[in-house]
Amino acid sequence: MAQFDLIIRGGSILDGTGAAPQLGDVAVKDGLIAAVGAVAGDADEVIDAAGLLVTPGFIDVHTHFDGQVTWENTLAPSSGHGVTTVVMGNCGVGFAPCRPEQRDTLVKLMEGIEDIPEVVMTHGLPWNWETFPEYLDALAERQLDIDVAAQIPHSAVRVYVMGERAARKEPPTAEDLAAMRGLVAEGIRAGAFGVTTSRNVMHRTRAGDLAPSLFSDVDELCALADGLNDAGAGVFQIIPAPAEPAEVEFPILRQIAEQSGRPISFTLLEVPGQAGDGWRHHLAGLEQAAADGLKMTGQVAPRPVGMFFGLDLSLHQFSSHPSYKAIAHLPLAERVARMREPEFRARLLTEQPEDSNPTTLMLIAAFRAACPWGDRPDYEPRREDRVEARAEAAGLSLDEYAYDALLANEGRAVFYLPAANYAEGNLKSVREMLGSPNTLMALADGGAHYGLICDASFPTFFLQRWVRDAAPEEAIALPDAIAELTGRAAALVGLADRGRIAVGMKADLNVIDLANLKLHVPTIEYDLPAGGKRMHQKADGIVATVVSGVVTYRGGRHTGALPGRLVRRHEVAEAA
Repeated sequence: MAQFDLIIRGGSILDGTGAAPQLGDVAVKDGLIAAVGAVAGDADEVIDAAGLLVTPGFIDVHTHFDGQVTWENTLAPSSGHGVTTVVMGNCGVGFAPCRPEQRDTLVKLMEGIEDIPEVVMTHGLPWNWETFPEYLDALAERQLDIDVAAQIPHSAVRVYVMGERAARKEPPTAEDLAAMRGLVAEGIRAGAFGVTTSRNVMHRTRAGDLAPSLFSDVDELCALADGLNDAGAGVFQIIPAPAEPAEVEFPILRQIAEQSGRPISFTLLEVPGQAGDGWRHHLAGLEQAAADGLKMTGQVAPRPVGMFFGLDLSLHQFSSHPSYKAIAHLPLAERVARMREPEFRARLLTEQPEDSNPTTLMLIAAFRAACPWGDRPDYEPRREDRVEARAEAAGLSLDEYAYDALLANEGRAVFYLPAANYAEGNLKSVREMLGSPNTLMALADGGAHYGLICDASFPTFFLQRWVRDAAPEEAIALPDAIAELTGRAAALVGLADRGRIAVGMKADLNVIDLANLKLHVPTIEYDLPAGGKRMHQKADGIVATVVSGVVTYRGGRHTGALPGRLVRRHEVAEAA
C-alpha cells in the first residue's frame, strides 16, 4: 500500500507566506499536506512538477456563486483559474434569509445587480431553505469541484425583517435593527464568514429600483457590525458609494470597524469623475487605520474594472432601442439576419434607447468608449481603438459605425470597456493600490455578470501581467504575488486551515507553468438552467489543481472529481 495518496515532485514550492521558493516535493495523505521537502516513499499518484511552480490553491474572497452553487457542481469559470475556495455573498445580495413570498424580490435584485437572468434563477434555485442556517445546511449537501464559504447579505436580511418597508425608503425601527443584528449573529454562529452590504447607487433591479441596502443609514450598518461582535467572529464587506467623495465615505467605513472591532474590507477603485484622487485618500486612511490597530483592507482589481458588449451579450449600443427589443428574443443568427435588412437598419438608426433603469442607459452610453477585441485579450487598449474614435476616422456617426461593427463575425464581435482603474489610459493607479500592505487583490465577481463581465480570470491575469510580463520597475515579486492569492486572502476572511503549503494544512494546491500561462478571449456558452448564457474564459498553463488532496483539473480540464464542500467558519477555526 502506498505511503501517500499524492506526491507532487521536484517543483518550485511557493508556500503562500511570501517566502522565497524552495525546490522540493509535496506529499498528501487523507486530504492534508503530509510532508514538504525531500519526500521519500511512494504514492498512488505522482505529478512531475520539474520546472513548474507548486502553490497553495487560490482563494477568491469576492464572488457571487450563491445561486450557481445550488444548481451546478462545477463553479466555472473560477475553478478553471486555480481557485480552490470561493467566498460568496458579497455586495449585500444573496438568497437567504428569505420567506417564500420574498423570493421574487431577491431574484430581481440579483438579476439587476449581478446580471444573472431571472429565468436562470427561477429554473435553477431549489429554495429548500428559509433561514440563513437552513441555506447553509442545504449547501452542505452539495458536492462541488471547489470549496465554498458564505457571507450574510444585507439586502436579504433587510427584506426578511422589514418586508415591503425595506424598499420604500422607510427607516428601520429599533426592533428592526435588533432583529437584523440577531440574524447576523445567528448566521455567523451557523458558519457564515461575515456580513456584506452596498452603498453603490448603480446596484438596482433591472427595472431601476434601488437595492434595499441603499436606504440604510450608518446606524443600520453598525447594527449589522454589532451582530458580528455578538458572535465574536466574521468580517464586514462593503462597497462604498463611488460617487461620494472619499472624505465622506472613509469615515463611515472606519466607524463600522471601530464599533464592531471586526475586520472590514471594501471595494477600492479609481473611479472616473470622482472628486480628487479618492483612491489615494482611501489608501492614506487605510495606513492610518493600520497604525491605530484597526483591521481594514481595500479590495483591488488587478486590471481595469470593465465590461463587455456584443449582440450575444447583455448590452450593446442598441439593446434598449425599441426595434431591437422586438427581436432580442430571437436566436443570434436570426437577429443578425434581421439587422442586415436595409429597412430594419434605417428604422433602428432613427430611434433612441428607452429604459426605466438609469444605470442601463448609462452603461449603453458608455459603449462609445469600448474597444473591439480580436483573437487575443487586450485589457489595456489605446484611446484610438475606441468605437467613437474609429467612427470618427471612418467618417461615420457613432450609431452607423457601431451597427456594422456589431454584425462582424456573424454577430459574435465583442467590445471591451475599461470603465474604472484606467482613467489615464494605463494601470499606474492599479499598481500603486496593489503595492499597499493594506490592500488585497480581489473583486473577481465569479458567478455573476454572466453576459457583461468576465473577471474570474483575475488570478491568471495577475500572475501573467504583474509578475511574468511586467517591466522590472513595476513587477510584483513572485512570492508576494502567490501570497496575495493564497495566504493573505485566507487570513483576511479567517480560512485558517488553507492558503499555505505546510504539514497539516488542507491539501489545496496548484501546479503552474508560468512561462506558458495564457488567457484566451471569453467565449459565450448556453449552459445555464433554462438555456441561459454566460461567458467562459479559459487559460493555458495551469497544469493541475488539487482540492482536498484530489486532482480536480488537469490542463484546464475537469477530471470529474467533486471533493469541494461548504466550509463553515467555526469548523475551520477548530481545525486550525
